[in-house]
Amino acid sequence: MKRFWAIALTSLVVLSGCHSFKKENVEPPTPLAKDFKPTINVTRLWKSSLGDGAAATGVRMRPAFSDGVIYAASTDGKIGAFDAASGKKLWDKSTRIHGWFGWGDKKRPDALFSGGPAASGDLLVVGTLDGHLYGMSAKDGSRRWDAELSSEVITAPVIVGDLVVVRTNDGRIYGVDAASGERRWAYDQSSVPLLSLRGNGRLLVANGVVFLGTDGGKLVALRLDNGEKLWEQTLSSGEGRTEIDRLSDADGAIVLDGSTLYGAAYHGQMVAVDGPSGRPLWNHAFSTFTSLDVHENSVLGADDQSVLYAFDKSGGANIWKQDALKYRWVTGPAVQGNYAVVGDAEGYVHWISTTDGKISARERLSKKAIRAQPLVVGDTVYVEDVEGHIGAYRIATP
Repeated sequence: MKRFWAIALTSLVVLSGCHSFKKENVEPPTPLAKDFKPTINVTRLWKSSLGDGAAATGVRMRPAFSDGVIYAASTDGKIGAFDAASGKKLWDKSTRIHGWFGWGDKKRPDALFSGGPAASGDLLVVGTLDGHLYGMSAKDGSRRWDAELSSEVITAPVIVGDLVVVRTNDGRIYGVDAASGERRWAYDQSSVPLLSLRGNGRLLVANGVVFLGTDGGKLVALRLDNGEKLWEQTLSSGEGRTEIDRLSDADGAIVLDGSTLYGAAYHGQMVAVDGPSGRPLWNHAFSTFTSLDVHENSVLGADDQSVLYAFDKSGGANIWKQDALKYRWVTGPAVQGNYAVVGDAEGYVHWISTTDGKISARERLSKKAIRAQPLVVGDTVYVEDVEGHIGAYRIATP
């Protein structure tokens, strides 16, 4: 089991790109231009909050969308639903609070929700830091079933028909019955590094296949019906003189565009892979611990120093580079229209032109870090910070 992780995404080693924990070696964030003038008009539609968000756990809490509703959860045991258009809270629940062994002053929530929820139809599912997966009613949050897993769940599950696919932090993937929570299959990686970054990339499920990036720097394809491995490709070789040098986690989401997959890893490369066969199409040196996104002819990503890039989808050539947000520890980009949206460690949200990489707008959600990739639904982007504040933004039409 992966019981040791090198560093949370907020810790000094990862965020500095340095190989030392010394504070003086941490690069300061690039200051934001005080004379910045936006070239597009961004409107905040609403702002709300739920619980304590991810708090100090280092996980990326991301809201989920289904049927006009935004769902969110927090590590202090709260889960709730908001009207996606207005932000009106539709319902919220707190898990039962009790003392240790049923008595005493120390209290905790029953469920330490983590990684963000998933919703489809009338089913809402969310994992916990103590290795459980809960199935709930999407209408009111009432609990339907509880599946016990092997380790903490720090990324959102995926609901596909009558199956819930969930990843645990010890490298296992489970297929769970959506109606009962009964385990149907499990995939166990042959080995998981003892030293690893704090994070797991979201699962991608398409065409009967589960795609994921591993802590060992692999891109893996599994059959959805039984969890059997179909193929794997290397995103990072894990080579280097020190344990930190050999970190090779693929902690960002895998992106599918047509039949081509795009993935990247820390201390590794960005790789384009033919989805059906697993055949590599091209690769480009690129180190990241966040998710990618695609727009028209480009693949967008932020490297391990928070420099943003656009690469040509057909061959990996560099289209543009934006370093004005360097060391601001931005999230993975999410495409909203013709712009890439990222959040940063000081609570700012930035809109970057996908055409030339210029920063086009800036808003501030809060003064707290934003770690999870923004969620784009139609013409609206939803952003959540580490303390559970959620904002909805739209680009105004000319």
